[in-house]
Amino acid sequence: MDDDPNVKRRGRGFDPRGNGPASEGVKAGRFDVLDEASDSGARAVKSVEGWVIVVTNVHEEATEEEVMDKFLDYGNVKSCHLNLDRRTGYVKGYALLEFAEQDEAQAAIQACSDGLTLLDEELKADFAFVKPPAGGAAARGAGSRRANANRDRSRSPGR
Repeated sequence: MDDDPNVKRRGRGFDPRGNGPASEGVKAGRFDVLDEASDSGARAVKSVEGWVIVVTNVHEEATEEEVMDKFLDYGNVKSCHLNLDRRTGYVKGYALLEFAEQDEAQAAIQACSDGLTLLDEELKADFAFVKPPAGGAAARGAGSRRANANRDRSRSPGR
């Protein structure tokens, strides 16, 4: 980025008044960071009926039976859902599989990490529902309505 003080910048992260750390814009470097080193099993959350995993890189011509047969080796698959593209009629490239037990779902995810293939496509998988990382936006109170309860959201003049 250019450091010319005569250049006016607009947009998110630039304080036009030049006050405080926001005036440094993106140079302040305060970004949320995803912790990729965390174990996916430790942050998994059970859905209402079971443990749901998302399998990606599913071949567009795969069927539910083929996907079910591939994952029945790792546990009892309660349900399998393949979303189809309305325009083409082919699979969108992902499947949602529901397992009764967490260890079964974890075994299926591990199998995908170890190179499980379906129709010559290497599958990837992870839990569909996970806990947010500690110290993230939820912990900081982002999106809280109580903090701004007295603020009027309307730009119209009051009555």
